[in-house]
Amino acid sequence: MTDIQRSMRDILDSESRAISNIPVTPAYDEAVELILEHVHRRGGKVVTSGMGKAGQIAMNIATTFCSTGTPAVNLHPAEAQHGDLGVIQPNDVMLLISNSGRTREIIDLVTLAHNLYPGLPLIVITGNPDSELATIADVALSTGGSPEVCPLGLTPTTSTTMMTVIGDVLVVNVMRLSGFTRREYALRHHGGYLGSKSRSEES
Repeated sequence: MTDIQRSMRDILDSESRAISNIPVTPAYDEAVELILEHVHRRGGKVVTSGMGKAGQIAMNIATTFCSTGTPAVNLHPAEAQHGDLGVIQPNDVMLLISNSGRTREIIDLVTLAHNLYPGLPLIVITGNPDSELATIADVALSTGGSPEVCPLGLTPTTSTTMMTVIGDVLVVNVMRLSGFTRREYALRHHGGYLGSKSRSEES
């Protein structure tokens, strides 16, 4: 086995353990219920946001929600301060991602959003459940805080994997409980392999 192959095995083992160590708590029931209530019953949407690498995960979660019947948008926290905050509406629910739970741009976004619509519910994904962001959230979902596989211990690697998995848990359970069907999936996918596959299996 080469050095790279050994490294690959170590990374796979580390990230697999990290996934297994994500805390399974009633907070997930609460988060899914908030999304169902605000989006599927009240007609709002999920507004995701994060900074840096976490922001890329937030964008991915938003697009996955959209394609599976839950309207969502991604709001860049810096652009929010220059007018994009206007995308938020009263019945929305915010899904914010910050591994440290101290990302200044996200903390500021919460203040701005609550100035616009006091009481707007917040779901937070974080590696620090004792952080400022987790404390002000309606629901805090902890990644478990496993160390990054980056040799410097700095680059978001394991943490972004955890964020993605938690996003999948939310998306899949909202799909399941909202009764999202293959036909509805096909109506949202008109191109590419998935669009073709969904229509052929639906018919």
